[in-house]
Amino acid sequence: MYSELLKKYNVPGPRYTSYPTVPYWDDKTYGGDSWISSIKKSVGEFGNVLSLYIHMPYCESLCTFCGCNKRITKNHEVELPYINGLLKELKLYLDHFDSKPTIKEIHLGGGTPTFFKPENLKTLIDGILDRIEKAEEHAFSFEANPVNTTKEHLQVLFDLGFRRVSLGIQDFDSKVQFIINRIQSFELVKEVTDNAREIGYTSINYDVIYGLPLQTRESIEDTFNKVLKLRPERIAYYSYAHVPWIKGNGQRRYAEDDLPKEDVKRSFYELGRQQLLASGYNEIGMDHFGLPEDELFQAMEEDTLHRNFMGYIPFVSKNLIGLGVSSISDSWYGFSQNEKKIDDYLNKVNEGKLPLLKGHILNDEDILIRQVILDIMCLFRVILPVEFILDNRIKEQLQLFEADGLVELKGNELTITELGKPFLRNVCMIFDLRLMRQKPETKLFSMTI
Repeated sequence: MYSELLKKYNVPGPRYTSYPTVPYWDDKTYGGDSWISSIKKSVGEFGNVLSLYIHMPYCESLCTFCGCNKRITKNHEVELPYINGLLKELKLYLDHFDSKPTIKEIHLGGGTPTFFKPENLKTLIDGILDRIEKAEEHAFSFEANPVNTTKEHLQVLFDLGFRRVSLGIQDFDSKVQFIINRIQSFELVKEVTDNAREIGYTSINYDVIYGLPLQTRESIEDTFNKVLKLRPERIAYYSYAHVPWIKGNGQRRYAEDDLPKEDVKRSFYELGRQQLLASGYNEIGMDHFGLPEDELFQAMEEDTLHRNFMGYIPFVSKNLIGLGVSSISDSWYGFSQNEKKIDDYLNKVNEGKLPLLKGHILNDEDILIRQVILDIMCLFRVILPVEFILDNRIKEQLQLFEADGLVELKGNELTITELGKPFLRNVCMIFDLRLMRQKPETKLFSMTI
């Protein structure tokens, strides 16, 4: 039965890090003034507390599976000009605040944040904390490539308040590592993990990917056996999104025949999932697993789990400012994305302009749907608004899901079943009115499962 459900529901669909999803953003109501107004509205309603996502785009080599915005270079002279640009952009935002805001969260993403020298990362974080008050309870985290993450990186960021590090593992099989151009030994990952724990990091995350070229059941099982020896507090187990029509030649180093077929790919996920559950990890939202003491699992238990462009976080964040090239900001009432090319980004901030490229201001319907999708993605349940219960299209689709055992509907309370958890994206899609009204005519999204 499960294989039949996979065939039935494995269709292209959004990952719902936002609603509306980026292809459906409408710039008719969006502009610099409307975007700043949405931030001020959010601050007035939810308080003067910010989260910061900072995109660090540089990498020394190209990982062929990667779908992130990056620039490949070995020239480290680019570091300080980029950091200066980030601090200029932050100042441009802070000029619109009546008082000094408080920062609860910083996440350094990439690219490769540890491409930057430790002393330059200190210059960046010191520059931010000179301008913004640090919340007493704060959550600072960064993504790291084990190959270039030194003990000095870990120590400097720890001293600045970082307590969580996310290591990109992907797969430990040497053939897989070679074809995706991400070669890192188990011994190296263990060294970085041991260094982080020795320094005092309280949360270590591993990113593992299924569906990569040349993966086998044996390589997945071996990867998780090695992961479980190191026992990180949290594991993100992502589906490889094969979108070469978007990402260009980077994802064409291998042929389509090198990728596992759909049913085989999903069996890889189930194999890894079972290994994690049997080892004491708990399933969190979509693609995430955590030990009982991990704050992300505790947040799900306490109904405070939230999802945004940084993924899952353990508290609701209503004002996320994205700094850096291609970064996306979220004021709850609006989204805004920065310029995607580094030169365009730096030119604008050096001219004293916010480096805005596109965005969307949410209307009342958007906000309603956004909350429904967030509850499904974070809590596996939602109280549906009356208008959705009365909508014939939604009602018919829910009945089909219910017949397949994916959901339970009692009155207006919708619950995702254990069987339905792999199909979260499919359930969310039936509430996506913008997607329903305008079906994509070209490939936009990765497969849902």
